[in-house]
Amino acid sequence: MVNVLKMKDVIDMGIEKEKARRDFYGRAAETFDDPEFKSLFLQLRDWEAEHIRTFEAFKTGVPDEKPAESYTGEWSAYLDALVDDRLYRDVQPETFAKSVKTPGDAIRYGVSFEKDAILFFLELMPYIQPGGKDILSKIIEEERSHIRYLIRLKGQLSC
Repeated sequence: MVNVLKMKDVIDMGIEKEKARRDFYGRAAETFDDPEFKSLFLQLRDWEAEHIRTFEAFKTGVPDEKPAESYTGEWSAYLDALVDDRLYRDVQPETFAKSVKTPGDAIRYGVSFEKDAILFFLELMPYIQPGGKDILSKIIEEERSHIRYLIRLKGQLSC
């Protein structure tokens, strides 16, 4: 399989997904009046912000490769389509208000976001330059740790 994706672009896509999750948890914090839930979602929001910084750090030292394309803009169009996911549209305030009524709903969405990120990055793995595969594996492990945390949280809240 041809290695055609720039690792920096992949990391940037991860950052965009992290930002969407950060915004989702921020909206959840604004939605729930219970101080415990508000605190929980603020913590999750801050956690995603920390992962944005982690992903930014991953970009340090990554070479700026040029992807192979059949025509100019081929890969940027493909990558835009991958990042534009219906799941992430639920982060928009009007959709969020209709979809998230309980803290359990927000946690279920969070787990779905993390699963989406893992599948997304696994799908990209064959297209990455060999030197970027280690970084991408670290990103995938970060997302797995998010799922483990949210599943434990869901069990504690009996959602």
